[in-house]
Amino acid sequence: MHRLACSLLLAAPALVAASTPQVPAAITAAVAAPTRTAANVARDRYRHPAQTLAFFGVKPGDTVVEVWPGGGWYSEILAPLTARAGSYYAAGPWEKGLNGVRGLQAKDAATYGKVKLAAFPAEAGQTGVPDGSADVVLTFRNVHNWRFGGEDRARAMFAAMYRMLKPGGTLGVVEHRLPESRPAAAEEKSGYMKTSSVVGFATAAGFKLAARSEINANPKDSADWPDGVWTLPPSYALKDKDRARYAAIGESDRMTLRFVKPK
Repeated sequence: MHRLACSLLLAAPALVAASTPQVPAAITAAVAAPTRTAANVARDRYRHPAQTLAFFGVKPGDTVVEVWPGGGWYSEILAPLTARAGSYYAAGPWEKGLNGVRGLQAKDAATYGKVKLAAFPAEAGQTGVPDGSADVVLTFRNVHNWRFGGEDRARAMFAAMYRMLKPGGTLGVVEHRLPESRPAAAEEKSGYMKTSSVVGFATAAGFKLAARSEINANPKDSADWPDGVWTLPPSYALKDKDRARYAAIGESDRMTLRFVKPK
Protein backbone atom coordinates (compact mmCIF):
# COMPACT_ATOMS: atom_id res chain seq x y z
CA MET A 1 0.00 0.00 0.00
CA HIS A 2 2.69 2.48 0.94
CA ARG A 3 4.68 1.81 -2.26
CA LEU A 4 1.61 2.63 -4.34
CA ALA A 5 0.92 5.76 -2.31
CA CYS A 6 4.46 7.06 -2.70
CA SER A 7 4.35 6.53 -6.45
CA LEU A 8 1.09 8.48 -6.63
CA LEU A 9 2.64 11.33 -4.69
CA LEU A 10 5.59 11.64 -7.02
CA ALA A 11 4.32 10.58 -10.40
CA ALA A 12 2.54 13.65 -11.74
CA PRO A 13 3.32 17.38 -11.78
CA ALA A 14 -0.27 18.07 -10.63
CA LEU A 15 0.65 16.58 -7.27
CA VAL A 16 3.42 19.07 -6.59
CA ALA A 17 2.47 21.22 -3.61
CA ALA A 18 -0.11 23.72 -4.79
CA SER A 19 0.30 27.46 -4.42
CA THR A 20 -1.89 29.36 -1.95
CA PRO A 21 -5.32 29.66 -3.55
CA GLN A 22 -7.30 32.87 -3.94
CA VAL A 23 -9.92 32.97 -1.20
CA PRO A 24 -13.51 33.59 -2.36
CA ALA A 25 -15.43 36.39 -0.64
CA ALA A 26 -17.95 33.95 0.87
CA ILE A 27 -15.21 32.05 2.71
CA THR A 28 -13.60 35.29 3.88
CA ALA A 29 -16.95 36.39 5.29
CA ALA A 30 -17.55 33.07 7.06
CA VAL A 31 -14.11 33.13 8.68
CA ALA A 32 -14.84 36.69 9.82
CA ALA A 33 -18.26 35.75 11.23
CA PRO A 34 -18.91 37.65 14.50
CA THR A 35 -20.38 34.49 16.02
CA ARG A 36 -16.98 32.79 16.16
CA THR A 37 -15.43 32.53 19.62
CA ALA A 38 -12.28 34.52 20.35
CA ALA A 39 -10.38 31.41 21.46
CA ASN A 40 -11.03 29.74 18.12
CA VAL A 41 -10.15 32.83 16.10
CA ALA A 42 -6.79 32.88 17.90
CA ARG A 43 -5.97 29.52 16.29
CA ASP A 44 -6.43 30.84 12.74
CA ARG A 45 -2.74 31.67 12.45
CA TYR A 46 -1.97 27.95 12.78
CA ARG A 47 -4.96 26.45 10.97
CA HIS A 48 -5.40 28.90 8.05
CA PRO A 49 -9.10 28.14 7.61
CA ALA A 50 -9.76 30.54 4.73
CA GLN A 51 -6.90 29.23 2.59
CA THR A 52 -7.64 25.62 3.56
CA LEU A 53 -11.31 25.77 2.59
CA ALA A 54 -10.42 27.60 -0.62
CA PHE A 55 -7.89 24.87 -1.46
CA PHE A 56 -10.56 22.23 -0.91
CA GLY A 57 -12.90 24.19 -3.20
CA VAL A 58 -15.73 24.52 -0.70
CA LYS A 59 -18.63 26.65 -2.04
CA PRO A 60 -21.61 28.19 -0.20
CA GLY A 61 -24.10 26.05 -2.14
CA ASP A 62 -22.36 22.74 -1.41
CA THR A 63 -23.57 19.92 0.75
CA VAL A 64 -20.60 19.70 3.12
CA VAL A 65 -19.95 16.90 5.61
CA GLU A 66 -17.41 17.39 8.37
CA VAL A 67 -16.40 14.05 9.84
CA TRP A 68 -15.65 14.07 13.57
CA PRO A 69 -16.03 17.82 14.20
CA GLY A 70 -14.81 17.66 17.81
CA GLY A 71 -15.55 20.84 19.70
CA GLY A 72 -16.87 22.54 16.59
CA TRP A 73 -13.88 24.64 15.59
CA TYR A 74 -14.67 24.41 11.88
CA SER A 75 -18.42 24.30 12.58
CA GLU A 76 -18.20 27.98 13.51
CA ILE A 77 -17.10 28.65 9.92
CA LEU A 78 -18.93 26.00 7.90
CA ALA A 79 -22.36 26.68 9.41
CA PRO A 80 -22.51 30.34 8.31
CA LEU A 81 -20.78 29.53 5.01
CA THR A 82 -23.50 27.06 3.95
CA ALA A 83 -26.48 28.59 5.78
CA ARG A 84 -28.22 30.26 2.82
CA ALA A 85 -27.65 28.03 -0.18
CA GLY A 86 -26.06 24.78 0.98
CA SER A 87 -26.15 22.35 3.87
CA TYR A 88 -23.70 21.25 6.52
CA TYR A 89 -23.60 17.87 8.25
CA ALA A 90 -21.62 17.35 11.43
CA ALA A 91 -20.95 13.60 11.45
CA GLY A 92 -19.40 11.77 14.39
CA PRO A 93 -19.92 9.16 17.12
CA TRP A 94 -23.54 9.75 18.14
CA GLU A 95 -23.33 9.58 21.92
CA LYS A 96 -20.35 11.84 22.58
CA GLY A 97 -18.70 12.87 19.32
CA LEU A 98 -21.26 15.55 18.47
CA ASN A 99 -21.58 17.21 21.87
CA GLY A 100 -19.47 20.18 20.81
CA VAL A 101 -21.83 20.96 17.94
CA ARG A 102 -24.87 20.29 20.12
CA GLY A 103 -23.49 22.89 22.53
CA LEU A 104 -23.22 25.44 19.72
CA GLN A 105 -26.82 24.74 18.72
CA ALA A 106 -28.04 25.17 22.28
CA LYS A 107 -26.16 28.46 22.64
CA ASP A 108 -27.01 29.99 19.25
CA ALA A 109 -29.88 28.39 17.37
CA ALA A 110 -29.98 31.25 14.86
CA THR A 111 -26.48 30.38 13.58
CA TYR A 112 -26.34 26.62 14.15
CA GLY A 113 -29.96 25.47 14.11
CA LYS A 114 -29.75 24.31 10.49
CA VAL A 115 -26.70 22.11 11.10
CA LYS A 116 -27.59 18.47 10.47
CA LEU A 117 -26.27 15.90 12.92
CA ALA A 118 -25.38 12.44 11.64
CA ALA A 119 -23.83 9.35 13.20
CA PHE A 120 -20.43 8.34 11.81
CA PRO A 121 -19.91 5.52 11.64
CA ALA A 122 -23.67 4.95 11.69
CA GLU A 123 -24.87 1.90 13.59
CA ALA A 124 -28.22 0.15 13.28
CA GLY A 125 -31.06 2.58 13.92
CA GLN A 126 -28.86 5.68 13.72
CA THR A 127 -29.17 8.41 11.09
CA GLY A 128 -26.09 8.73 8.91
CA VAL A 129 -25.21 10.83 5.89
CA PRO A 130 -27.03 9.44 2.82
CA ASP A 131 -24.79 7.73 0.30
CA GLY A 132 -23.94 9.84 -2.73
CA SER A 133 -25.29 13.06 -1.21
CA ALA A 134 -22.21 15.15 -0.39
CA ASP A 135 -20.28 17.53 -2.61
CA VAL A 136 -17.44 17.81 -0.10
CA VAL A 137 -16.36 15.70 2.87
CA LEU A 138 -13.83 17.24 5.24
CA THR A 139 -11.92 15.83 8.19
CA PHE A 140 -9.39 17.70 10.28
CA ARG A 141 -6.76 15.94 12.39
CA ASN A 142 -8.70 12.70 12.79
CA VAL A 143 -6.94 10.01 10.75
CA HIS A 144 -4.56 9.18 13.60
CA ASN A 145 -7.55 8.45 15.84
CA TRP A 146 -8.84 5.92 13.34
CA ARG A 147 -5.37 4.44 12.94
CA PHE A 148 -5.22 3.83 16.69
CA GLY A 149 -8.02 1.31 16.11
CA GLY A 150 -5.92 -0.52 13.53
CA GLU A 151 -5.41 -0.27 9.78
CA ASP A 152 -8.71 -2.04 9.07
CA ARG A 153 -10.62 0.62 11.00
CA ALA A 154 -8.88 3.42 9.10
CA ARG A 155 -9.69 1.74 5.79
CA ALA A 156 -13.33 1.37 6.82
CA MET A 157 -13.59 5.08 7.67
CA PHE A 158 -12.23 6.12 4.30
CA ALA A 159 -14.57 3.69 2.56
CA ALA A 160 -17.52 5.21 4.42
CA MET A 161 -16.48 8.73 3.39
CA TYR A 162 -16.20 7.55 -0.20
CA ARG A 163 -19.81 6.31 -0.10
CA MET A 164 -21.06 9.68 1.19
CA LEU A 165 -19.73 11.60 -1.81
CA LYS A 166 -21.29 12.23 -5.17
CA PRO A 167 -19.17 11.10 -8.14
CA GLY A 168 -16.70 13.91 -8.75
CA GLY A 169 -16.95 15.02 -5.12
CA THR A 170 -14.02 16.14 -2.97
CA LEU A 171 -12.48 14.71 0.18
CA GLY A 172 -10.32 17.19 2.09
CA VAL A 173 -7.94 15.88 4.76
CA VAL A 174 -5.74 17.78 7.19
CA GLU A 175 -3.56 15.61 9.44
CA HIS A 176 -0.51 15.85 11.69
CA ARG A 177 2.46 14.85 9.51
CA LEU A 178 5.08 12.26 10.41
CA PRO A 179 8.29 12.33 8.34
CA GLU A 180 8.40 9.44 5.86
CA SER A 181 11.73 8.28 7.26
CA ARG A 182 10.27 7.51 10.71
CA PRO A 183 9.28 3.98 11.72
CA ALA A 184 5.67 3.16 10.87
CA ALA A 185 5.11 2.12 14.49
CA ALA A 186 5.19 5.81 15.44
CA GLU A 187 1.76 6.18 13.82
CA GLU A 188 0.27 3.93 16.49
CA LYS A 189 0.94 6.28 19.41
CA SER A 190 2.34 9.69 18.42
CA GLY A 191 -0.73 11.24 16.81
CA TYR A 192 1.26 11.83 13.61
CA MET A 193 0.69 10.03 10.29
CA LYS A 194 2.87 9.61 7.23
CA THR A 195 1.49 11.23 4.10
CA SER A 196 2.00 7.95 2.26
CA SER A 197 -0.19 6.16 4.80
CA VAL A 198 -3.06 8.62 4.47
CA VAL A 199 -2.82 8.51 0.68
CA GLY A 200 -2.75 4.72 0.87
CA PHE A 201 -5.95 4.52 2.93
CA ALA A 202 -7.70 6.96 0.59
CA THR A 203 -6.65 5.30 -2.65
CA ALA A 204 -7.60 1.86 -1.28
CA ALA A 205 -11.12 3.26 -0.84
CA GLY A 206 -11.21 4.43 -4.46
CA PHE A 207 -10.14 8.06 -4.14
CA LYS A 208 -7.62 9.73 -6.41
CA LEU A 209 -5.16 12.26 -5.00
CA ALA A 210 -5.78 15.55 -6.82
CA ALA A 211 -3.44 17.97 -5.04
CA ARG A 212 -1.55 18.63 -1.84
CA SER A 213 -0.72 21.92 -0.17
CA GLU A 214 1.73 23.26 2.38
CA ILE A 215 -0.82 25.75 3.75
CA ASN A 216 -0.69 24.09 7.17
CA ALA A 217 3.01 23.20 7.25
CA ASN A 218 5.10 24.09 10.31
CA PRO A 219 8.85 23.46 9.85
CA LYS A 220 9.44 24.10 13.57
CA ASP A 221 7.65 20.87 14.45
CA SER A 222 10.07 17.93 14.63
CA ALA A 223 7.25 15.44 15.37
CA ASP A 224 9.19 13.65 18.11
CA TRP A 225 7.80 15.09 21.33
CA PRO A 226 7.59 13.34 24.75
CA ASP A 227 3.79 13.06 24.70
CA GLY A 228 3.36 12.99 20.96
CA VAL A 229 1.51 15.73 19.11
CA TRP A 230 -0.39 16.59 22.29
CA THR A 231 2.82 18.07 23.73
CA LEU A 232 2.25 21.06 21.45
CA PRO A 233 -0.51 23.66 21.68
CA PRO A 234 -3.39 23.71 22.08
CA SER A 235 -3.21 20.55 24.24
CA TYR A 236 0.02 21.23 26.19
CA ALA A 237 0.05 17.67 27.57
CA LEU A 238 3.05 18.48 29.79
CA LYS A 239 1.13 21.43 31.24
CA ASP A 240 3.61 24.07 32.44
CA LYS A 241 6.77 22.06 31.73
CA ASP A 242 8.66 23.83 28.90
CA ARG A 243 5.41 25.54 27.96
CA ALA A 244 7.10 28.61 26.50
CA ARG A 245 9.22 26.40 24.25
CA TYR A 246 6.20 24.58 22.86
CA ALA A 247 4.21 27.78 22.50
CA ALA A 248 7.02 29.18 20.35
CA ILE A 249 6.84 26.11 18.09
CA GLY A 250 3.08 26.44 17.67
CA GLU A 251 0.66 23.80 16.47
CA SER A 252 1.78 20.72 14.57
CA ASP A 253 3.16 20.40 11.07
CA ARG A 254 0.24 19.22 8.92
CA MET A 255 -0.38 17.71 5.52
CA THR A 256 -3.29 19.15 3.54
CA LEU A 257 -4.55 16.74 0.88
CA ARG A 258 -7.38 17.03 -1.65
CA PHE A 259 -8.82 13.80 -3.04
CA VAL A 260 -11.50 13.24 -5.66
CA LYS A 261 -14.08 10.50 -6.03
CA PRO A 262 -13.89 9.59 -9.74
CA LYS A 263 -16.97 10.21 -11.87
